[in-house]
Amino acid sequence: MAIREVREIGDEILTKKCKEVTRMTLRTKILIGDMLETMYDKCGVGLAAPQVGILKRIVVIDVGEGPIVLINPEITESSGEQTGEEGCLSVPGKWGLVTRPEHVKVRALDQEMQPIEVEGEGLLARALCHEIDHLSGELYVNKTEDGLHDVTYEEDEEGSDETEE
Repeated sequence: MAIREVREIGDEILTKKCKEVTRMTLRTKILIGDMLETMYDKCGVGLAAPQVGILKRIVVIDVGEGPIVLINPEITESSGEQTGEEGCLSVPGKWGLVTRPEHVKVRALDQEMQPIEVEGEGLLARALCHEIDHLSGELYVNKTEDGLHDVTYEEDEEGSDETEE
């Protein structure tokens, strides 16, 4: 497995529609392994194939419950509403407020090209929607409610050796 370069906003490939995967090949298996390794290396919760320059309908997600690999995913049901902060490995250092469904059901194929169904709520629902959008050439930046914001990290004041006078 290898860590792949993550394409960033402005790269034309992120605006293109992906092609369906019709059969599992060794190259596709390697791609999936590389996508998972890249997602973990970059501390993401999801990654879509176009983000590593491949126009195939493949996404990987891990919201802390183990990896999910989806081939040719489609959202078949959605309900509720949640608004929250969203970021993207292809838009580094930025975030925006996005409204997504609270619950989604997705139909896809697994790595063995067998039909599966995944249901998600909260963060998983958000990640599913976000990654599936990538397969249609859509970025979350077009859905933000108040534009993009810089990611800022608050300094950890506990354990500091400095004293204020």
